[in-house]
Amino acid sequence: MSVLNKLILTYGSGILKNLDKERKNPVPFQMEMLGRFIDKAGHTMFGKEHGFDGTIESFMKNVPFREYDDFTPYIDRIMKGEDNVLWPGHTGWMAKSSGTSSSKSKFLPVTHESLHKCHFSGMTAMLISYLNANPDSRVFSGKALTLGGSVSPHATEAGKSHIMAGDLSGIMLSNSPAIAEFSRRPSRSVATIADFDRKVEEICKSCSKQKITSISGVPSWNLVMLKRIMEYNSAKNISEVWPGLELFMHGGTSMDPYRDEYRRIIPSSNMKYLENYNASEGYFAFQDDSNDKSMLLCCNNNVFYEFIPVESLDRVIAGEHGLAETVENVSVGKAYALAITTNAGLWRYLIGDTVMFTSLYPHKIRILGRTKLFINAFGEELMISNADEAIADACRICGATVNEYTVAPVFMTAEKKGGHEWAIEFTMEPEDMEQFAETLDKCICSHNSDYEAKRNSGVMDILKLRVMKKGSFMKWMETRGRLGGQNKVPRLSNDRKILESLIANSGK
Repeated sequence: MSVLNKLILTYGSGILKNLDKERKNPVPFQMEMLGRFIDKAGHTMFGKEHGFDGTIESFMKNVPFREYDDFTPYIDRIMKGEDNVLWPGHTGWMAKSSGTSSSKSKFLPVTHESLHKCHFSGMTAMLISYLNANPDSRVFSGKALTLGGSVSPHATEAGKSHIMAGDLSGIMLSNSPAIAEFSRRPSRSVATIADFDRKVEEICKSCSKQKITSISGVPSWNLVMLKRIMEYNSAKNISEVWPGLELFMHGGTSMDPYRDEYRRIIPSSNMKYLENYNASEGYFAFQDDSNDKSMLLCCNNNVFYEFIPVESLDRVIAGEHGLAETVENVSVGKAYALAITTNAGLWRYLIGDTVMFTSLYPHKIRILGRTKLFINAFGEELMISNADEAIADACRICGATVNEYTVAPVFMTAEKKGGHEWAIEFTMEPEDMEQFAETLDKCICSHNSDYEAKRNSGVMDILKLRVMKKGSFMKWMETRGRLGGQNKVPRLSNDRKILESLIANSGK
């Protein structure tokens, strides 16, 4: 073990001890944390409205579970510059994201406390845990390359800017400590460039000769960047450019569709891939064992968790009490909708994700997906509401009508970008199919900011349109025994099983 690794592990000894305590019994950490949150936020607008009196029992009784749309009145007040709304003091940052809401974008509060005592602390714990499991690692002997997003002032209708809004990664980059700036590449000015293509070109120029030992970010975005790095350096693989690269800390979308491609372009036997669950709302979990795809739930990282059995979610949203579980009484192998309470001022917030515990003591989870229909193959989070609205707009513009449709991802390959494939059965076809596809693509952008960002950045290609002959969907539903009643054609899917089955049964 190198001297540097010894020093880092000495610095992180307290973190490792706390992680061991969490593994053995996370319950005390969770309950102490919730009590501290309630006590601290008693004088906020939210705390006064919900009768915070310092007791957990009162909190559970008076605070309902909420989805994003239910939080928008509070978010709007923060955006207009009000303080002490959801959390004491001023909230200066908003993480912008599309999600399971009726809005084009969600704006999620990021406080100073949540940034440093949740997001940064979670990432630090992951790195210390990795080094402890791999004491001979050379990950700290080089630079960490982070492919982040951008942030900008958010102006209100009155034209005043009270907060900065953007991708969580951009917010973290803009607030990273000085020591992180020394060990990270590219520079902050390059990392926060809004135009993705230009940012990648600058990374090629400034990082190709650097000693890069780790990368982090969303699999799809990083794959585009790595392939451009190879082209820029006329390299057959990434190991020719960065022979010391050993770790990819990924999250945001599933790594599974991209694993083979990563292994092809990074043939190093020393390469490791670790997933972390760093959402806009908080840092929740990380993979602490490269041989186990499950992630360790961070139970002492300023997030209080509640888990709602998915079959009970509608009842909970309707206001029924007593259906949520905590880390004390969850079960292995059961699908839960995740609700969180955080030091960013999100109180019993339903984030829209579903998880499953794979073990208890330690509490480890896997992400199952979203609670609502969506596609998130590239971080675009296309919701069914976005898709329905976009296709309605496109039909109106192009003079067409649609009978049925379904959408599936087209995953990236070595030769082409990823994107979406829309299989549509028209009742009245547009005069120009190519124009319809272009119009539909633009309409999706107008309803979903994350899709728009991925299209504009070059991560995703324009959608592919597959015109199905009349009766295709009905024939397919019939083969599945799903005709009539409440049966519906699945609109969105994160894999191609439905689309391929539809094509096979239609002969097209």
